[in-house]
Amino acid sequence: MDHNKRDTNVTRRCIERERQALLAFKRGLVDKSDFLSSWGSEAQKQDCCGWVGVSCSNQTGHVLQLDLSDEVQSEFDKVQGKMISPKLIELHHLQHLALPWIDFNGSQFPYFIGSLTNLRYLDLSWTHFGGKFPSQVGNLTNLVYLDLRYNSFTNVENLDWLPRLSSLRYLDLSEANLSNVFDWPEAVNKLPELTNLTLKECDLPSPILSTLSYINSSKSLASVDLFYNRLNNSSIFVWLSNYSTSLVHLDLYGNLLAGSIPDVFGNMSSLAHLCLSNNQLEGSLPNLTNLSSLEDLFLRNNQLSGVISGTHFSKLSKLRNLDLSSNLLVLDIHADWIPPFQLHSINLESCKMGPHFPKWLQTQKNISYLRIPNAGISDILPSWFWSLCLTVGYMDLARNQIRGAFPNLTLEFSYSPEQHLSSNKLEGTIPSILLNAPYMDLSSNKLEGPIPSVLLKASYLDLSSNKLEGPIPSVLSNASHLDLSLNKLEGLIPSFLLNARHLDLSSNKLEGPIPSALSKALYLDLSSNKLEGPIPSVLSKASHLDLSNNKLSGSISFLCSSAAIGLFFLNLSSNNVSGQVPNCLTHLENLVMLDLSYNVLSGKIPTTIGSVFRIETLKLRSNRFVGQLPSSLKNCTSLVVIDVGLNKLSGQIPEWLGVSLKYLVILMLSSNHFNGSLPSQLCHLTHIQILDFSMNIISGSIPKCLTNLTTLAQKGNPSLNISHSYVISHRRWGKLYNDDATFMWKGGMQTYKSTLGLVKRIDLSSNKLTGEIPSEITQLVGIPTSLARIDRLGFLDLSYNNLSGKIPVGTQLQGFDPSFYVGNLQLCGPPLKKMCADDVKKGPSEHIDFINQEDNDELITLGFYISMGLGFAAGFWGVCGTLIFSRSWRYTYLKFLNGLNDWLFVRIALLKRQLKDA
Repeated sequence: MDHNKRDTNVTRRCIERERQALLAFKRGLVDKSDFLSSWGSEAQKQDCCGWVGVSCSNQTGHVLQLDLSDEVQSEFDKVQGKMISPKLIELHHLQHLALPWIDFNGSQFPYFIGSLTNLRYLDLSWTHFGGKFPSQVGNLTNLVYLDLRYNSFTNVENLDWLPRLSSLRYLDLSEANLSNVFDWPEAVNKLPELTNLTLKECDLPSPILSTLSYINSSKSLASVDLFYNRLNNSSIFVWLSNYSTSLVHLDLYGNLLAGSIPDVFGNMSSLAHLCLSNNQLEGSLPNLTNLSSLEDLFLRNNQLSGVISGTHFSKLSKLRNLDLSSNLLVLDIHADWIPPFQLHSINLESCKMGPHFPKWLQTQKNISYLRIPNAGISDILPSWFWSLCLTVGYMDLARNQIRGAFPNLTLEFSYSPEQHLSSNKLEGTIPSILLNAPYMDLSSNKLEGPIPSVLLKASYLDLSSNKLEGPIPSVLSNASHLDLSLNKLEGLIPSFLLNARHLDLSSNKLEGPIPSALSKALYLDLSSNKLEGPIPSVLSKASHLDLSNNKLSGSISFLCSSAAIGLFFLNLSSNNVSGQVPNCLTHLENLVMLDLSYNVLSGKIPTTIGSVFRIETLKLRSNRFVGQLPSSLKNCTSLVVIDVGLNKLSGQIPEWLGVSLKYLVILMLSSNHFNGSLPSQLCHLTHIQILDFSMNIISGSIPKCLTNLTTLAQKGNPSLNISHSYVISHRRWGKLYNDDATFMWKGGMQTYKSTLGLVKRIDLSSNKLTGEIPSEITQLVGIPTSLARIDRLGFLDLSYNNLSGKIPVGTQLQGFDPSFYVGNLQLCGPPLKKMCADDVKKGPSEHIDFINQEDNDELITLGFYISMGLGFAAGFWGVCGTLIFSRSWRYTYLKFLNGLNDWLFVRIALLKRQLKDA
């Protein structure tokens, strides 16, 4: 047949009405990749049966199938939907409709699809349709396959429509909200042909057993996936037990299941995949010997306990993937045990299997994934272990106590393995055995000596927290992730580290200037070295930049670069940078943490600081800033920490601090020239934990509303530190940092970080405050008296003001050291020695000593001493008098004492002999 004749014959197969319906459907899509280019009205595109995704009947020419799944998935994010044209109803003979991954962005579900009654296969998954759940699909009584997972429907009211789909074999309604559908198991039981049930993330409630009927239920249900729901009792196990002979795949990951694993699982002889991870199951493992078909066993992150021996696995010859991690299990397996299986992945994290390295692992020849961190192993790495590593793609032995040095071996890895050996006790030098390991984490060990020149292929290398010395070798030039922090490395930072995207060289002894070649580093930490010179402008491209605790100098004009828009974290504290902060901060809209403390910066704080509206931590401590706090700072409503202490700032404390910055936890304005009174708006800072206005010129009285500082009025804190997290969306990674704070404590400057969340502190000392201490301040019970109560660490310092009157009575205020009130000449009352006028009038006998308040007890009176004397006399003569005047009682008592003496003598003699023999 020639080409023209073939085209003519093919054209006759396409029914015009159906072709127009398909073109209307196309007009409802946004096809950025033009993957439907074969659909059109041109002469050469007349045959709709030849269009991409369309299949027709060879006999009638009617469209039977519209399936765009393969094309759309390959062009993910490039195809969007505006609507599904109602003209699609013209495809009366359509049996198969699959439009997954086309994003309709919450638009209304096309309910007319319920009229396509010949449909046998319907897949509208990941299409993000919204509105009411389409119960009209219950009209599609010929359906065999229904997939509506991951749409955006409102709550499903019921599943009354489901039993009408009597031919249904595959059902997936994942992420449909079924929280109010308590009879969902009954609806499922009425599907006699069902083999696959998937209801992930549906907020499913536990079954109500009393309503269930199994008359028409499926006898061949093979796969049940109820991942991440609200199942919280054993009723789900009872329901599943009715399918114990047919189940092949069961996933109950991430529910609220508690209690022990029922014995019914031991009878599921067909089960190949069992996942009960991330629940609250406890007790020991059930008998698994009958699960001869089991290939995957996932029980991680429960509270399972007990001892596991080789007997548990004796019949599991098909087992391929095993995950028992994050439980309380103990693996007591004989050293000569030979498993009946060959595992591909093993995860036994936190299962106690030490102290010896598990010898049975050497029998496993197909391992690609091995995780046994925190397993109590304190052995050396056996020689056969390195042969095991040849096929492992991921290996994690971290957080054990593996000791000894590396052997002098050379390996050629078949894959690009990811190896985690951190937090052990490995020592010696780094050997050539790691020559071809592209990903290696050896941090927190006892490795020493220079970094060898054999790590040629390492693209990810973490050698932090060791004892490595010498310069950084040039062989690390290919590393994109390099962490050498907390070592003893010396010399210059080499310019050949130009490929590093994540570079941490902090806490070493590096010196000299920062090379400009580090322009590709997105995460750069060079803190706590001896670096000097100016800050290269190319570093503005970083997202995380920490250059603190060095000797860097010059200006910080690099912040004016437009590339700094990607900066999230900047710490330049404890350097010698000088000049003014440039008034060009408007493009730092992503900055979360800014620390310029302990430098010699001067001038005013720029008004453009108010443009950094995502900032959470602002530290400008110990510089030479002058002027007022810029009012634009009130735009930074996410601020948690402000520390501008030890500067020359002046003016009144702004009212907007308490109005706009409601999330403040730390506010430190100490050692400046702030004046005026304390604004009452500060009492709106309900999250405040540290309030330091000391060493200023603040006057007026202490606001009585300080009781509104509710965090200070609470005992303890749920978090030890004050942490911040931020996600760098365009970089696809996140970071966490913890705040620190420095203040005067016990006569010296102290810095708190790991326990900062526990500190609760008000310091108003060295100002010109007047009036009385408000009695309401006694309600701030979160301010304790000493470091002995670490859960309420902090103090109240009101020293060196002009306060007057009596210190309010309360165990908190009287428990503070008198130095916290010194320098207030008109202040009186405990704990000060100066008594108030009303206490002097009462006289010494009426004066209450609050310091030793717990020693004063109203029960200790004259009557108490008389009663004590009479009791002693009665007890003494009641016992001793009887022994004196009764001979038989006296002899019996003395005989008892002699017998006790002999018994003690014999016991001591025997004990001495046992110790001597030992």
